[in-house]
Amino acid sequence: MKYVICMVMFALSITSFSQTKVGTVNNEYILSQMPEIKDVEEKLKVYSAKLDSTIQVKYEDYREVVAAYNEKEEEGMNDVMKKIKQREIVDLEEDLKKLQQNSSQMLQIQQEEYLRPLYNKIGKAIEEIVKEEGFTQIFDENNSIIYIDPKFDLTLKVLDKLGIEVKEEASEVVPEENSGN
Repeated sequence: MKYVICMVMFALSITSFSQTKVGTVNNEYILSQMPEIKDVEEKLKVYSAKLDSTIQVKYEDYREVVAAYNEKEEEGMNDVMKKIKQREIVDLEEDLKKLQQNSSQMLQIQQEEYLRPLYNKIGKAIEEIVKEEGFTQIFDENNSIIYIDPKFDLTLKVLDKLGIEVKEEASEVVPEENSGN
């Protein structure tokens, strides 16, 4: 009897394993090999140089104001003028810091914008391979899920078990194949 139960369990586990096919990809390596990446890198260099020149102009303005303040201070500025110039210098320092922070964020946003078409191209190639070879899940080498067959999405079942009713707009996000499960 134990032998029969073991065989049934083994057969069931083989069946469940045969239903899934998992693959991995290295998106960063694929991206580095795409011919379009050279154009993206060049565009980013130009954009970065533009941001750097803007920062440099602000920095030069700041240095001029500081130099003018130091010269006038030696000539004997009154206290009101000192406070006004000091406030101007502090404001310029803050603006310069904000500009530096914003420029790195802007560069990152621009990079994402330039790379999006390349990632879309990679995604389409992955979709074709998934359809051709029957993969159910694809992971990036850093273990993030790139693709999962919608029939393996348990979102609606979990919500049902929790007794949570799904609203119309939320059910549109989840693939239709699961709505009948």
